[in-house]
Amino acid sequence: MAQQIADRFDDLDGLVDLAQLDAWLKTRTGIGSGPITGVRKLTGGLQNSVFLISRGKEDMILRRPGKHLKPKSNETMLREARVLTALEGSAVPHPRVLATCADPDVIGACFFLMEPLEGFAQSGDLPGQYATDARWRRAMGEELVKAAAALGAVDPVAAGLADLGQPSQWHERQVKRWRSQLEGYAVTPGYDPGELPHVNEVGRWLADNLPTDRRIGVVHGDMQFPNVMFSLKAPKISGVLDWELVSLGDPLLDLGWILSSWSEPDDPEGKAPMVRPWDGFQSRRELVELYGALSGRNMSEMPWFFALACYKLACLLEGTYAASKAGKVPANVGESVHGYATWLMTKARQIIAD
Repeated sequence: MAQQIADRFDDLDGLVDLAQLDAWLKTRTGIGSGPITGVRKLTGGLQNSVFLISRGKEDMILRRPGKHLKPKSNETMLREARVLTALEGSAVPHPRVLATCADPDVIGACFFLMEPLEGFAQSGDLPGQYATDARWRRAMGEELVKAAAALGAVDPVAAGLADLGQPSQWHERQVKRWRSQLEGYAVTPGYDPGELPHVNEVGRWLADNLPTDRRIGVVHGDMQFPNVMFSLKAPKISGVLDWELVSLGDPLLDLGWILSSWSEPDDPEGKAPMVRPWDGFQSRRELVELYGALSGRNMSEMPWFFALACYKLACLLEGTYAASKAGKVPANVGESVHGYATWLMTKARQIIAD
């Protein structure tokens, strides 16, 4: 039977040992029955690989690290599964975890299975009624904020996630943390961290204007359109995806991340809207007001979190640009990512000047 399963599908680039997976599934209950009847690789993030697995009449999503494992790839995958499991029963829209495998020998890496969600997660041209109805597009913004506020309301201690990060002095540590990340790329031949503009100016402002209302909660870390699945049946979120950056921090950073992905007429040049068409989406001010109404937080210090989101993401993105200098990433991809990082720092400078 094991050989028959292996022969029915290609090896999926060596990412899934189907015979081993089939044997492992037979030891689990409640996630389909019988042998694997279908496997399809899905498009997803750059860091991880995602597959649609069919077993009998049941479909499930298998999520595992990419082919080239990094030192903490398996640990990160298990943390994702742990967080999603902890969120069960909360108001945060998310896929339900069906099973977790902490044994990398089964398919070559730790993985987890989760329920498939209806809808789409993407940037670019919107599908279905989102493309034709401005009211549906407006609902997308509201749904993003509602999801971020719901996650921000989760008590990490009560959810068993108190050890997810280092909450002590979180706000004070942010500038140094991400500046160190940026400067670490300097070991790459051909890369100069000084190519990213406004780093010193924005960093000083963030360090000198720490918010007085400081909270610690669960932070998704990459809350934006490509990581959120929207239903095609109604203008709502089916689930938030891609939790590999989840940690403890101030939940307002997730809202800052959403704002950084937004587009408004007075933004710096050089960035197109993340999804199209863009008309119908609300302003950043409206998003902030909605989050405040949902969370009860004082939103007057939101510019700090908006600027921090731009600063952090720009520093992270420069890693791809540095990799392109070393020939590990196509040059055009590196240049494109560097252009976005430059836009983010230019936007951060605009925020702190207001």
